[in-house]
Amino acid sequence: MIETGILLRGQGVAVATAAHLLDRAGFAFSREPGLRRPVPVIMLSDPALALLRDVFGDASLFADRPRIEQRVVKWGSAEALAMPHGAVVVSEDDLANVLDLFPRGNTLDGGLHIQQSNDFNADFAIHAMPAFPQGETLRFGTRLSATARVTLKADALAHTCWIEAVDAGWLFLIPDGFGQAWLLAVGGDPQTLAQDAPLIGPLIETLEPTGGQFDTSPRMLAQLAGDSWLACGTSAIAFDPICGDGTAQAAREGILAAAVIGALARGEEPGLLATHYHSLLLASLRRHLQLSLPFYANGGAGRWWHEQYAAAREGYERTTTLLAKLPEPRFALHGFDLVRRDQAA
Repeated sequence: MIETGILLRGQGVAVATAAHLLDRAGFAFSREPGLRRPVPVIMLSDPALALLRDVFGDASLFADRPRIEQRVVKWGSAEALAMPHGAVVVSEDDLANVLDLFPRGNTLDGGLHIQQSNDFNADFAIHAMPAFPQGETLRFGTRLSATARVTLKADALAHTCWIEAVDAGWLFLIPDGFGQAWLLAVGGDPQTLAQDAPLIGPLIETLEPTGGQFDTSPRMLAQLAGDSWLACGTSAIAFDPICGDGTAQAAREGILAAAVIGALARGEEPGLLATHYHSLLLASLRRHLQLSLPFYANGGAGRWWHEQYAAAREGYERTTTLLAKLPEPRFALHGFDLVRRDQAA
């Protein structure tokens, strides 16, 4: 064991990934799990699934879950287009059981000690929930969303998900493999948007009431790392679901967070590591906003679409300006280790 006081605050894929890698590297740490809003269903793309399988050393991870083999997209004025798509559908419980997002008991396998109180005096903290050491948030637009449980009609295509732009927002219909599905509505109420959706609307047999709205706009803390701390997870940096990269992004954050601690333990300069961590996550949000722009430029001609495009554009320009003020990356990931670029073979 490397005797370093480390506290992991929060829960989710980012923290679970960091915890697993720190444990494997021999670091002792404590956890303050807190609470998080449950996610009804997650569609893990094959690249995201491959990343998680690599991290957790399990080539069969989620192999028994329902698969998506095709997505059908109706965007803007274009006709619906079917294309191949590889993904699995998992629930929050699936992730919790496999990745141990919710620690239960006093120890984990290998004698790793768990402390769930708030008074642990850590030398280094990974924050995946408020309160953060630095609280200012950069927010690019406001995209209120809601989910609803759906029963599909009998003729709905198997192993298929559907994405559709409508006048006031967009819809994402994810089947669970058992004749039901979850409908994500971005921009309005699921029932209202579904009534205006010629692709997705006819697939729905019944639609249950929603459980309230939540914000899916892209955002991040103005500072993601500092003296003896870093921040990760969706409370610290969040992507719009339009690009479907949220789970893979969270895993990458956990990998980088664990690698920063490993580099600190080798004696690397904390300030350089904090800058590197912040700049890489800032660059990931910038790239996400860049990828989002065409979707919001072509989704519709109404006011909502113009507002969302303007917000994404402002976010891309803002993150570009901020990134230009930061130095070039001094480190690079080799496997799960962070090494200096001038020492990389």
